[in-house]
Parts: sequence; C-alpha cells; structure tokens
Amino acid sequence: MERQAETGQERVQVDGMPETRSFGPAERAAVLERQRTLKMARSAHAYVRGNTVTFYEWLDGLARGTLPEGPPVWICGDCHLGNLGPLADADGRIDIQIRDLDQTVVGNPAHDLIRLGLSLASAARGSDLPGIVTARMLEEMVRGYALGLAGPGRDAAPPEPDAVRTVRRRALGRRWKHLARERLKDVEPSIPLGRKFWALADAERAALDDLFRQEAVRRLILKLNARDDASEVSLVDAAYWMKGCSSLGFLRYATLVRIVEAEGRRSFALVDLKEAVEPAAPAAPDADMPADAAERVVAGARALAPNLGERMLPVRLLGKPVVVRELAPQDLKLDVDQFSRSEAVRAAHYLAFVVGKAHGRQMDAAARRDWHAEILAESGGAEAPSWLWSSVVELAGRHEVGYLRHCRLYADRDAA
Repeated sequence: MERQAETGQERVQVDGMPETRSFGPAERAAVLERQRTLKMARSAHAYVRGNTVTFYEWLDGLARGTLPEGPPVWICGDCHLGNLGPLADADGRIDIQIRDLDQTVVGNPAHDLIRLGLSLASAARGSDLPGIVTARMLEEMVRGYALGLAGPGRDAAPPEPDAVRTVRRRALGRRWKHLARERLKDVEPSIPLGRKFWALADAERAALDDLFRQEAVRRLILKLNARDDASEVSLVDAAYWMKGCSSLGFLRYATLVRIVEAEGRRSFALVDLKEAVEPAAPAAPDADMPADAAERVVAGARALAPNLGERMLPVRLLGKPVVVRELAPQDLKLDVDQFSRSEAVRAAHYLAFVVGKAHGRQMDAAARRDWHAEILAESGGAEAPSWLWSSVVELAGRHEVGYLRHCRLYADRDAA
C-alpha cells in the first residue's frame, strides 16, 4: 500500500504520484522525518553523513586531551565527502570548495579532519576495500592537509583524482537549462509539484512574496553573472523542497525568479532558501561569532568557501533565520558510490588539501606554521597522527553499531 503524507496543500504518496488535496503542516513534518530515517538507512556511508549530532556526541565522549587544539578558525563542522565539490563564484569561475556550511562554527580544525577521515573510511568500507587502504587514506589526508595549510604561493595544487576531475568537467559545461531540467524537470517557468516539491500554505507564499521585494535580496540575485543592476526581479513560483538529510524538517524552499533586464531580455533563476539552525559542532571558548544562526552560516561560508559565501544572504522568514542563495548550474557535489584502491588514496589527499586551504587562509603565518608542525609531528608525516587514527577507528566502530541499530529500528517501525 502506498504511504501518504500531507504537505501543505498537496498529498504526497511517497511511493507514487501526488493527489491534489488540502492538509496541514503537521503531516509534512511526519513524512520528512520518515524520509530522513529512510535516507540514513540506505547505506553505512549515508548514516555517517546524516548523523552529525551523534558524531559530536561521540567526540565529546573521548578522553580529555585526546585531540590537539588547533588555532580557532571557521570550520565546516560537517566535513564529509558529500560536502565538498565544484562551486561557481559570481563570475562563473569554478573551484573545488566546501559546499555546505550548516554546522560551521569558529572551532577546532581537528574536528573537520576527523569528520572527513570518518567519511572516507566509511566510503572505503562501502567499496569493499581492505583496511590497509583506510590506513593509507589517513596518511595521505595528513599530507594533503599539510600541503593546503602551507599557504598561498608555497606549493601547487596536487593532481585532481578522477572523481573530482569528472565532476569538475561536468560543472564546466553546465548552463541554466541543465539546472532547470535536473531540478525542475523542465525549462518552463514553473516548479512541478510531486515527490520533491510540495505545495505551500498561503502564509508561506505570502512571506516569500514579501521577501523577494526586499532590495537586499534583489541585489543578491542580480550579482550572479553580473546582471544589470536596473533589472526587475519577481517571484514566479515557489514550493517546499524536500531535500537533504540532517536538515529535513526545517524550512526549505525552492523559488523560481524572473529577471527582466532594462532592454527587456528575460531570464530565470532558481533560488534556494534554507533555515539555519543551532550547530551541533562545538565552538571554541570565547569564539567571536554572530548570534543569529543565518548570519553565522554566511560568515563561515565567506571564510571557508568564498565562491559560495559571496552568493549568500542571511534573512528572516516566518520569524526564523534563513539563508538565501541562488543555485548555480555549476554547483555539484562529489557523490562517489565506489572507490578503487588508488582512487580512494588520491581522493583523500586532494580533499584534505582543499580543507587545509580553507583553514589556512584564515591563519596568520605563525599560527599556520605551528599548526602545520603539530599535524606532522608524528613520524614526519609518514603516517597518520595517532589521534587521527585512533579517533577514526573508534568512531568507525561506534558508527557501525549505531547504523545497525538504526536499520533494525527502522525495519521494525516500517513493518509495523
């Protein structure tokens, strides 16, 4: 029997097509929670990606002094494999950067390294690679991170692994029509309601209409690709967007915007609005961060991923902090289903290099030098530091137990 869930003004049959009816938001929350649980049960790696809160509960249980205290900088806070990928800047140039900053805080950079190491180790296990590959991945992570940390002008970027090179090439060739067909399934100016996009309540649509009349929002949209500042911006269509995993259950909207330039030429933009919530990642003592969650996310993005940060704006919507950003066709994530041995090791080196660059650009020369020495302190960088290895091994074991329990709970609940 098809499972149905009420979503504002649309009934979504999770295993089928939607019926047009009218329902309240409580049922929408129920189906979102069900979808989050389902996504986390799909694979062990998906469970790692979706359990940020549990990850930091695990870290909090480690003995005091187990981890080094790096210089407090903006960290991703959720630095797993899927949160890195190509991002376009306002002029269309593409770089591989951190692409999701929901958990960003001024904190310990070691946390990003452990999170990335756990994600890579989980992906290696999912690819049925032997344990020695995980050991080599962590070794190459340290080398890559240290290279990125060295600072601008010190070393050239390492060669891109195949997984990164392939997605970058895809990004370079993408235009609006690709984004529209992928996200909207059509290039026509509307958002098709169905499994991913759900109808809005009247109050939601009214709040979005008001938001897109704000000058700051208009300027943000016109900024991408240097659009004419005299252009008119108007909201054409909007829907609730069932997207993500750990963010499911919070406000998330896809909006289609029409841009009319002074000479009459028209174009469209797809704008993502996402509620910002309090981070699970622990901040450094006395960290200087915005109190508003959306402002914190944008500040972290501008420090860690400039291509993304310059395209984001913190706003208030329906009384909640929300981040607005226009989606660029070139924005893609690394979604690796299977690693070969050599590819896994190269990916670990390169992705850690990206994270090292993001951390290092925030440090002065002295802090960068000291943290670089700390990272390479054991065996001159020939092997992963014991704190990184032991943390990833312990967390991988706890994660495996948690994943199996999660699957059993989900199976029991689904059977009921």
